[in-house]
Amino acid sequence: MAKRVLIADDEPNIVMSLEFLMERNGYEVQIARNGEEALAAVGTFNPDLILLDVMMPLRSGFEVCQKIRENPTWQAIKIIMLTAKGREIEIAKGMALGANAYITKPFSTKELLEQVYALSGGAE
Repeated sequence: MAKRVLIADDEPNIVMSLEFLMERNGYEVQIARNGEEALAAVGTFNPDLILLDVMMPLRSGFEVCQKIRENPTWQAIKIIMLTAKGREIEIAKGMALGANAYITKPFSTKELLEQVYALSGGAE
């Protein structure tokens, strides 16, 4: 069974690229375009891993990450934060809230895939 990846990002070009990359590498994908959609999708889609943008409408990626980590049912979900906010303070905040990895935009697809594989154990 394919691993499930939730892409939570409001930038259409990034969403399209990530969706293509993940599907091409054997992952089942769902998209959330804001923080509220992301939290709803976690409950219905049951992702193994979330690619989570920090700056999104309705709820930030930081808020989404914190809500996921507060729910004992969702503890096994891996979270990779993707953001243009690459200052040490933002990275430290993301990791403190429970992110498993933090990748700054623009990112290399090779680096991203390595992180996804490392955290999810591969697509299947």
